[in-house]
Amino acid sequence: MIEPQPHTQAILCLNAGSSSLKFALFPCDENGVASTAQWWGKIDGIGLGAAQLQWQCANEAGAQEANAAPLGNKPTATAAVRAQAGGQAAERRIALPIDGDLEAQHDAALTALLAWIEAHLAGVTVAAVAHRVVHGGHEFAAPVAIDDGVLTQLQALIPLAPLHQPHNLRPIRLLRARHPDWLQVACFDTAFHRSQPWQAQMMPLPRRYWEAGVRRYGFHGLSYAYVAGRLPEVLGPERAAGRVVVAHLGNGASMCALYRGKSVASTMGFTALDGLMMGTRCGTIDVGVVLYLLQHEKRDASAIEHILYRESGLLGVSELSSDMRTLLASDGPKAREAVELFCYRAARELGSLAAALQGLDALVFTGGIGEHAAPVRARIAQYAAWLGVVIDDAANAAAVGRLPDGYRRIEAQASRVAVAVVTTNEEAVMANAAWEVAKC
Repeated sequence: MIEPQPHTQAILCLNAGSSSLKFALFPCDENGVASTAQWWGKIDGIGLGAAQLQWQCANEAGAQEANAAPLGNKPTATAAVRAQAGGQAAERRIALPIDGDLEAQHDAALTALLAWIEAHLAGVTVAAVAHRVVHGGHEFAAPVAIDDGVLTQLQALIPLAPLHQPHNLRPIRLLRARHPDWLQVACFDTAFHRSQPWQAQMMPLPRRYWEAGVRRYGFHGLSYAYVAGRLPEVLGPERAAGRVVVAHLGNGASMCALYRGKSVASTMGFTALDGLMMGTRCGTIDVGVVLYLLQHEKRDASAIEHILYRESGLLGVSELSSDMRTLLASDGPKAREAVELFCYRAARELGSLAAALQGLDALVFTGGIGEHAAPVRARIAQYAAWLGVVIDDAANAAAVGRLPDGYRRIEAQASRVAVAVVTTNEEAVMANAAWEVAKC
């Protein structure tokens, strides 16, 4: 059993997906929240027949996750978790024997996580639960305590984010039933972008659609909020308040233009499908392609959605993988084309955001690809040389993995634009938001 301090309070942060439940616990007291999580991990494989709970503890930094031995015929996931609590704390993974339909499996996964907290973190009390909610619409510009009315509003936004919102809301409903006394706080990926001017949000459609909520929302706001908070340290106060583009590059990817630390434009729009080429999502395409698929290939909406969200992007172009690591390691021509197209599209969007800012003072990379794929950063910088971006090859190559202080500057001395890699921490933003709501 991990031994926390007696009577430790913690903010539990949850990020629920279709087959996973990521979590982090941040110790807190009346003075604030710890800057980093003490315990974190995920349950993945939900609905896929191979669910596992994985975790790490900051007190044992550097320890690698170990494969748990098969659990045999444990009757429930909760029993599996509790069995591991007695003398097997070295294990970092627990197989979870969960079955049933998807809803039942998510319920069992959340039950197993709560049992893990109870069994392994004796003395820890959940002070509040912070949920990542992808879409807050135009109604929610800040984190909010969840009640019946808020939950109803968030459910009404499901059509705007059908692949994310239902999964984000599921643990909220389950926890409201199990622990109605717990404070739950919704933290929105869209809220950070509500500072954008109207022309960055409006689309040239009949005005009735704008009034109905069809507008550019932007996403990855929790990541951008974290990076924006680090910019004075990373860039210095003057440059941090200037014209900055942050590139959140991962399986989901977007870029955001910041001025004085506020969002003024973003590559993602009405949905998380817009903008950059992604792992399996196409990003911006001519909407005439959708009409072509409807009218000439006779595809229905569900089939088109699957093509655009699940079959496109790096996977569709490479016909190999949606994982940038696999593509960079491949000698195949289609893999190389996929990487090149990804970088080209990112560079084009960078130019667009620089135009919105009327210049560029700094470029910041974050996200799984942004933090780890030095060749991708180098290629985007080559495309952006006309903006004054020049990176130092040695500094760029070294800026992978765990970074001292969570960031590294990688621009060359001759660069007119500061360039940095920053390790993002969306959960820290969520934990602080929940603490702020809790103290009100």
